Formats: sequence, C-alpha cells, structure tokens
Amino acid sequence: MINDALLKAVEEELEKRPWRLKFSEEVEARFEADTQRQRSLNMVVAGLIAASIYSLFLINDYSFRPDSFLTAVQLRIGVMLPIGLTILWLVYRGVAPAIRETLMATTVVVAMMVSCLIFVTSTEPYSYLDVFSFGLILVVGNIIYPLRFSYACASSGIGVLIMLAFIVAYEPMPIEAKRLAMFSIVAKALFTLFANYRLERSERSGYLLVLKEKIRSGYYLKDNRKLSRLSVTDPLTNIANRRQFDTIFPLRWQEAIDKHNFLGLMVIDIDYFKAYNDYYGHLQGDQCLRQVAATIQANSRDTDLVVRFGGEEFVVLMPNATSQAVRQAAERIRCSIEALYIPNYGCSGQRLVTVSIGVALLCPTNRFTPDEFLAHADTALYRAKRQGRNCVCVADIE
Repeated sequence: MINDALLKAVEEELEKRPWRLKFSEEVEARFEADTQRQRSLNMVVAGLIAASIYSLFLINDYSFRPDSFLTAVQLRIGVMLPIGLTILWLVYRGVAPAIRETLMATTVVVAMMVSCLIFVTSTEPYSYLDVFSFGLILVVGNIIYPLRFSYACASSGIGVLIMLAFIVAYEPMPIEAKRLAMFSIVAKALFTLFANYRLERSERSGYLLVLKEKIRSGYYLKDNRKLSRLSVTDPLTNIANRRQFDTIFPLRWQEAIDKHNFLGLMVIDIDYFKAYNDYYGHLQGDQCLRQVAATIQANSRDTDLVVRFGGEEFVVLMPNATSQAVRQAAERIRCSIEALYIPNYGCSGQRLVTVSIGVALLCPTNRFTPDEFLAHADTALYRAKRQGRNCVCVADIE
C-alpha cells in the first residue's frame, strides 16, 4: 500500500538525527510538491516588500552621500530593481525548487554588490556608516524569505566576502570602523543563519508530524482512498476503469500544469469487435478483451494509467511524456496486439484482431481543458478508422 510505505518513510525521518534537514528522496519530493506553490508565493511577497524598502534607501543615499546620489538611483532603480522583479516573476510563474532557491539567493548577492558599489562611490564624511545597515540584506535572505539553509549559507558567505573586499579597499573609512563593520557583518551572518536553520528545521519537523497524522487518520491521499472504496478496477480485464480515469485525469492534468510537463493520451479501439463478438460469442469476446488489455499494460510504463474506457475501447494516460515516446508506445502496442494472432473471421477481409489508435500530446495550460484534450485524441482515433484501421494517427493540436 502506498500509504503504508509513505508512513514508514515519515516515521524513519522522525527517528533520524534531529539536526538533519534533508529528507530521503521520496519524502523530500513529497515535501517539495506539497509546499512548493505556497512557498513560492510567500517568497514573492517577501521579495516585493524587500524591494520596496531597498528602493526607499534612496532617501538615506540623498542624506548621506549627495555627491553620488545619481549613481545610487541608477544602481538601485536601474539595476537592482529590474533584476529583482524579473526573478520574482520567474518564481511566481513556477520553477524547480533548486532554481527557485538559487534565484532568490541571487537577489541577496546582487543587493549586497549594488549596495557596496554605491558605498564606495562617495567620499562624503561619515557616508561609510551606511555599511552597518548592510546586514539587513542578510536578514532578508535568511529570515524574511527565508532561503533553504544550504542556499542561505552560500549567499551569506558570498555577501560577506563582497562587503569585506569593498571595506578593506575603501580608504576614507577609519580602520576602527572597518574592524567594527567586519565583526558586525560576520556576527549578523552567523546569527541569521542560526535563525534560518531553526526556521527550516521547525518547518520540516512540523510537516512530518502533520503528514504522519494525515496518513493515520485516513485523510492524506484521499483520492486513492476514495478510489479503493469505489470500484476502481475493471473486473474483466483487471485494469483501471472509467471511474478511476475520471478521478486521476484531472490530477495528472494539474500536475502537468504545475511542472510544465507534457501529457500523452492514447485512445485505443479494437477493430470490428462487434463482428468478432457476433461470430465467436461473448465468452470468447471477453477472452479477447483480456488479452488486449494485458498486452497494452505490458507495453506501457509503470507510471502510465491503462484504462478500459468502455466496451472495446481503452485509454492510456502518459504523464511526463515526449512526442517520440508516445508515438513509439502507440506503435508498439499496435504491433504487439497484431502479433497475438487472434483470428477474427467475423468480418470479411479481417483475418486477425487489430486495433486503431488515436494519439494526442500536449503541455497543459489554462487554455485547454482535459475534456478537450480527450476529444482531440478521440478525433485522431476516428481518423485512424477512416484510414483503414490497424494504424496510429496523431492529433494536430495548436
């Protein structure tokens, strides 16, 4: 059972050393899938607030360093703001977790670089006092976002090195102030990283505890539980039935939208099956259906959903598919069924049982619906029928 395996994995994670952050591959993937969308939204909101405050530091620039105020405007508004907003837009649209964390960590590094460039362009008295506020950049990355701990360590380390390099080279700044600034930025980095670690550890521990309770109480993976209560398997062919397809199809559709993956769909129909049934009888017809279903299942991936859609019609739903993979799978299924050499003398000119297959491939977006996608595959099936049957036709989706 999926739930039992997942529960065991969660319990193993809870028993591991408490200082560890990374989950096992299975639990980590579940953790990211469950939290990715909300985390991205939270980081975007935090980023917008940080960008606004960062821009408001122009007031401070005007007060402390009027001699380089124009440079400050150019760097904050002309460089940092476009880079930051572009990154926030990408994160909002949805990217892989590693890319999301890298992009957000980049904003910390770029903000530190821009701040240091503004700092060294001025020779105004006491303008160097501004460096003591640079620790706020680390606060944003490590606490306000907050970045995953490994990315927080990397961005903080790079940010501190950048600041130290600029401080050392800035001659107008007294040596005593330099030492204090260096000590302060390193201390802020360590304190905020400690807080970052505790935040992530708390988030992960809380997630495991909630996940464990959801599994135990029977609410997690409720779609699978609901399917087990209903008749989700076709009793004749022992593959999924229409009810299971109607439940899983929208889930796979939304998953493909979230991950920007392609979704493949095959609609398969046994050629002249009514004539086969009339000639050989329903018992032999049932045996034919079982053989065809087993062949389709054997030639499909473990991740594919093979369904008896109704009567002599079958459907194969292929998540994370490619055009080549779908075409090859459809042709492999067609050839394998023909190679069963099931005789069909119920129809003149048709000596063996064959199938016609309609194929559709799409990267789902909000412009289409699952029903429209299925309709495209169904249209391709009827085109295969018109072209003489025992062939594969691919839908044209624009």
